[in-house]
Amino acid sequence: MKIAVTGSIATDHLMHFPGRFADQLIADQLDKVSLSFLVDDLVVRRGGVAANIAFGMGQLGLRPLLIGAVGADFADYRSWLERHGVDCDSVHISEVAHTARFVCTTDNDLCQIASFYAGAMSEARNIELGPVNERVDGLDLVVISANDPAAMLRHSTECRERGLPFAADPSQQLARMGGEDVLGLIDGAEFLLTNEYEKSLLETKSGLSDAQVLDRVKIRVTTLGKNGVEITGNGMERLHVPVAREIKAYDPTGVGDGFRAGFFSALSWGLGLERAAQVGALLATLVLETVGTQEYEVRSDLFVKRLSESYGDAAAEEVRPHLPL
Repeated sequence: MKIAVTGSIATDHLMHFPGRFADQLIADQLDKVSLSFLVDDLVVRRGGVAANIAFGMGQLGLRPLLIGAVGADFADYRSWLERHGVDCDSVHISEVAHTARFVCTTDNDLCQIASFYAGAMSEARNIELGPVNERVDGLDLVVISANDPAAMLRHSTECRERGLPFAADPSQQLARMGGEDVLGLIDGAEFLLTNEYEKSLLETKSGLSDAQVLDRVKIRVTTLGKNGVEITGNGMERLHVPVAREIKAYDPTGVGDGFRAGFFSALSWGLGLERAAQVGALLATLVLETVGTQEYEVRSDLFVKRLSESYGDAAAEEVRPHLPL
């Protein structure tokens, strides 16, 4: 299965505040907020939604096609991704802007305050999927993840025009989209992925009920944090998959990207929705247990063991043949 992952490619600057943001915020003074948090740790990591998803797929033995816009400073990052199974030949290199940057501080409650510099990402709207589709002799799925909003809309429109199956994954860009843009992004999607808050925000912005959204997409996947994931669709029973057992949570950054990587990898193996969600949940847990979004490693024997511990022997044995040796 040939999967293209479109979206942001960025560098993450991850910091830790040894306290609680909630203790520093005064409810009736939020319109005047001016705070500086003294952090005790700084780690610079590779990130970006599309790159994180593609990296996770590479860890599971796939060779996803990464599509996004970066700066001339991408060379080292590109080498890293290619060493981990990611096809970067369709990444656009800007002549004027730096690669996007995510700056995030996490407190002791795992709450986060973050900023995102788009940089070269704004040029993603110039990327056409047609040449990518021709280069690989046909794409089986295009994942449209958080990116320059104009790029996201262009990609979904082009997928509909070319008859390419696509997954709409608006994530944090929902905050910048109006109702018309939301509809333009999701219409005709094979999959719509959001977290629980984004689900409500999408319905509010689009003016659609949950049932009306399902009339426009085939499958709706809603991640519920510690409560797992819910999968719904017309003509199917609601499916709920709990989270995988964790050893110790360190950093939630990129957990949703890990889920998507595992979910779509398992679907590419021909597995069903429940099994795909279980693989996604376990990969998300590996991300949660690691500082940084691309610092984990999938070791097949251990992955199978942990899958069995969380979801049973049948799940583990069904997934085992598809994992890299």
